[in-house]
Amino acid sequence: MPSSDTSRHFDFHLALGIPLALMAALLLFDPSGLDFALARPFYEPGQGFAGRYSFWLEDILHDRAKQAVILLGVAAVAGFLLSLLTARLRPWRRQLGYLVLALGVSTAVVTPLKALTGIQCPWSLSEFGGTETFVPLLGARPPTDKPGRCWPGGHASAGFSLFAVFFALRDRRPRAARAALAVALALGGVFSLGRMMQGAHFFSHNLWTLLIDWTLCLLAYRWMLYRAPRAVPRQADTMCDPNEIAPRFP
Repeated sequence: MPSSDTSRHFDFHLALGIPLALMAALLLFDPSGLDFALARPFYEPGQGFAGRYSFWLEDILHDRAKQAVILLGVAAVAGFLLSLLTARLRPWRRQLGYLVLALGVSTAVVTPLKALTGIQCPWSLSEFGGTETFVPLLGARPPTDKPGRCWPGGHASAGFSLFAVFFALRDRRPRAARAALAVALALGGVFSLGRMMQGAHFFSHNLWTLLIDWTLCLLAYRWMLYRAPRAVPRQADTMCDPNEIAPRFP
């Protein structure tokens, strides 16, 4: 059960600085060259993307896997509500409340960002058999009857949102937290690859998702759970004054 009033040390400057620097790099340097190079192996002219209509990629990896993550969110909500009623879950109340917030925000932010940016999916672009024009993230959108809804990656967010589980556990169950971090990266990576094979997203779309979800879960952790470790007194401060213990002679 959680009992300590303080958290294990965490370098927030590094954990926040790296993703912010990567976001800035993605804005300053157009990643479309890499995106197109990674997308082309999955595309066959005249036939489309190899995994576009794959049962395993669409029904299993996309639909069922996303539903499993949704069930985790529902379980977090149920656990938090139960923690208000039962003494057994009360010590976990803050962690469960954090999970509800972090999972909810890191997945809910995707839909408005998709609508705001209007980025086209690879399968809609003229370079991959579609009719739409490719435009970088910050480029001016040409008129179209079908605005894109492909940035950031919604399905990748279902995996990367599990960063929340890592932060919820890191202070009380560090070994389980490391396992949760590995699962979040693995699931997010697999979901990302699956959608790339289907032509639904470019690599950079999913990288943005990873960075956004990590940042949101990190900030929520700092706000809701993190309790700075108590400062350890320096040795010099704890030593007695030699004059106070030295024998005094008349």
